[in-house]
Amino acid sequence: MNHGMTTVFYVDDNARSRSVLSTVLADCGFKMITAADPVEALCRCRETCFDLALLDYEMLSLTGSQLAREIKHLTPNVPIVLLSGYAALPETELVFVDAHFGHGTHLDDLVGTMRRLTNSGPPTRVIQVSTTAWSDST
Repeated sequence: MNHGMTTVFYVDDNARSRSVLSTVLADCGFKMITAADPVEALCRCRETCFDLALLDYEMLSLTGSQLAREIKHLTPNVPIVLLSGYAALPETELVFVDAHFGHGTHLDDLVGTMRRLTNSGPPTRVIQVSTTAWSDST
């Protein structure tokens, strides 16, 4: 199991969605790298290391499915999760995608799948207890 922080490359041209989901996923223990533009994202893929790509489906210059194909050519072992407003997409749109989450998705399902695909668990919280306090309690 991956015990380090999992790095997620999240591409979404909607600034509000990108900000909200990035914040939520960071609170869930993921290190977030974001891009607003699929073309920019492709350039950054060549110079950035990440454990999972999280892609919005509907973007202007490339769809999430088209971007997934390009990312898989550059980094074939990196899992890709596609987000869309549709409950289902045609199989042809999911060829290069490891998981699709559409309308009605629960955050717990998304986070669980991201952890499964990256073989990572929830972050461990370290509780610092002073040695003095611990020894006084025994």
